[in-house]
Amino acid sequence: MSDIHALSLTELASRLRDGRLGAVEVTEAFLRRIEALNPRLHAFLDPGAERALSEAARRDEVRAKGGPLGPLHGVPVAIKDIIDVEGTPTTANSRVTVTECAAEDAFVVARLRRAGAVILGKTALHEFATGGPSFDLPWPPARNPWNQDHHPAGSSSGSGAAVAAGLAPAALGTDTAGSVRHPGTACGIVGMKPTYGAISRRGVFPLAQSLDYVGPMTRGVADNALLFDACVGHDGRDPTSARDARPVGPIDGGIEGMRIGVIEEFGREARDEIAAAFTESCETLRRLGARLVPVEIPPLEDFADCGRLIIQAESFAIHKKWLQERYHDYGWRARTKILSGAFVDAATYLQAQKLRRVLCEELARAMRGLDAVVCVSSLEHPARIDDDEAVDATYDRQARTPFNLTGQPAISVPAGLSADGLPLGMQIVGRPFDELTVYRVAMALERERPWAHLWPPLAAPEASPAG
Repeated sequence: MSDIHALSLTELASRLRDGRLGAVEVTEAFLRRIEALNPRLHAFLDPGAERALSEAARRDEVRAKGGPLGPLHGVPVAIKDIIDVEGTPTTANSRVTVTECAAEDAFVVARLRRAGAVILGKTALHEFATGGPSFDLPWPPARNPWNQDHHPAGSSSGSGAAVAAGLAPAALGTDTAGSVRHPGTACGIVGMKPTYGAISRRGVFPLAQSLDYVGPMTRGVADNALLFDACVGHDGRDPTSARDARPVGPIDGGIEGMRIGVIEEFGREARDEIAAAFTESCETLRRLGARLVPVEIPPLEDFADCGRLIIQAESFAIHKKWLQERYHDYGWRARTKILSGAFVDAATYLQAQKLRRVLCEELARAMRGLDAVVCVSSLEHPARIDDDEAVDATYDRQARTPFNLTGQPAISVPAGLSADGLPLGMQIVGRPFDELTVYRVAMALERERPWAHLWPPLAAPEASPAG
């Protein structure tokens, strides 16, 4: 089959389980896509071809012998290169750690293998998941498949670009201030930041430990839920791992009768096309039977300032020793951003954590009686990758950090394309450990306004990858 990459993750998993496709056949198809398109997109640091094919062969052998098949049996999944995969380097795209080899799989990678997945390779990211796209790192920054002159956002930039371009049917990213949802928005895919503690972070290099999450990235909503279910679970070796997290299972059911809050405040300064797309999505929810309720919460700036201080302090604490010993091994963007934490003293950090509790209480109060809330994701369009000022603005002008602070599940879903052909997105946010409702709202939107058939021009199924 020539267009294996065009199949949804759910359909791919079904065909692999019943034998219509083989794991080696599927893995080879994605490796050919990577070979053809990665020189232009730089989505993968290392596709891990030999390891992936070996693992795929083992999956085919299990099926041939009638062995047990997991829900992701034979499905290739790409991994952001800040998450450990046994026997391979976790470089974080930094000279500081470029030779560090993982002794064991991260918990979430082990969960994927248990579900039968094939680990496809390691995807690009900003150095240590911070800073932004830099040209002074071991690997060049990833490019947006919709327009290679533009940034795919980050820090899970390679995971977003790989899924959007069909180089992988799914990928894992990490999210400290929106780094799963930002590439989701910029690349026109689905990115879920789950409830804090729902997916273990053991084996994931931290950026800011009180704000870090691991999340699934896919083209469609049902695919994302399937990947989430494979990843979720309590980890006794991760003190922040939650016991309340559960797989979501079927996400059908519609949204008729749901009360959905609309955070209009977050979108007041968004670009016109972004605001219009969000309004249209809200009208779609209303037509599908949801009752929309305006929600008033503290200003976005309060959340942004609070999150920035916590990230600065916590990331500097992690990197202080390396910065003293290997200052020049850092790229300029990450070095500058992490060093800013040296000026955040203990009193300021504690005040930020105190403000965080207040903001959490305010948002919890606003959500009483609501099933979910919706808001914009980015206030800016994806920036040109060579425009530092515009790139910085996309990180400052966004509405994703609030939900890293509150710990609630938040998903970014496509909301259309701009006049320039760049993706637009929005967020759906739920109560803690209610990923099911978030997925139900997202699925309702996807069915009414399907987006999974939209492909970047260079990656469309009918286009030649080498063209």
